[in-house]
Amino acid sequence: MAQTWRGVALIALGVVLLVSLGLPFVASGFQTLEFAYALIFATAILGLNVLTGYSGQISLGHGAFMAIGAFTTAVGVHTLKMPYLATIPLAAVLCAVLGSIIGLAAGRLEGIYLALATFALGVATPEILKKQTDLTGGVKGLSLPPVLSPFTFLTDDQFFYFLCLVIAAIAFGLVANILADRTGRAWRAVRDGHLAAAAFGVNVGYYKSLAFALSAALAGVAGSLYGLATGFVSTDAFPVQLSITLLVGAVVGGIGTIGGALIGGVLMEFLPIYAQQLLLPVSKDLANAAPGAVQGILLLVVLGVARGGVAGLISDAYRRLFQPGARYQPAEATTESAITPSPV
Repeated sequence: MAQTWRGVALIALGVVLLVSLGLPFVASGFQTLEFAYALIFATAILGLNVLTGYSGQISLGHGAFMAIGAFTTAVGVHTLKMPYLATIPLAAVLCAVLGSIIGLAAGRLEGIYLALATFALGVATPEILKKQTDLTGGVKGLSLPPVLSPFTFLTDDQFFYFLCLVIAAIAFGLVANILADRTGRAWRAVRDGHLAAAAFGVNVGYYKSLAFALSAALAGVAGSLYGLATGFVSTDAFPVQLSITLLVGAVVGGIGTIGGALIGGVLMEFLPIYAQQLLLPVSKDLANAAPGAVQGILLLVVLGVARGGVAGLISDAYRRLFQPGARYQPAEATTESAITPSPV
């Protein structure tokens, strides 16, 4: 059965890759940029999935790291005249350091207390950045030059899309490898029971801080790309509602699944747009309220009838069609497997 699932996953990955490579050549420039935004949000949700879905730490302040990543790129390009490509890894490193520090500070918090602590981070970070007028431009923000394509056969929008695609592919591949190794097993063990994990020798504080660092680094990369995509970075673009939306995207896409992050990014970008377009002929007020209403309805549906999100529904449909007699057993790590060395 494991080999069957691996084969299906490889086929699905190949299809997604082929579609991703062909999209910018059949879509308009505006649509290509929309798909780039979807990849950016998917990268941010991937980081949140590492933190919440795999290590069991609830975060309501993930947008704060996106803001830090965006302003790192904005300051680097606008003020320090750095190449924009150099600011992307810089944003990842800075956010990883800050994330590890916050992870150490929040290591003793759990449940609602951790959620409130990260919520405070999401609320406070934009206000702190707004006060640094000389560095961040304050309420006026910072403008960035457009990303230009160095290739004559690619338009600017196509080049930026492929830049986001390459970075997202690297991020997803990195996370998949980490989750398949000892670190991923340790995260799942901590999520399932940190006391039991500690009893079996898992360094709970270290792995919690590591999850925060990786999650923050991915959010910083997403924020950096988001700033380059918009060409203007302001604290108003990173309200606390962004953190809530990212969490909703992770849950609806499929919390605790890698593919769910990609699905969540696509839903986060396109569902609000098409919901507004659908309701705009009926009422402008309804169209303005559509994004929040759609996200709320999807979240209720997932919590009520599809705990695995869209990714879980796809997995269930596959099993019902091709493995009707098989019982679903999620691949959860035990504390014993978390401390067992991987075979070389």
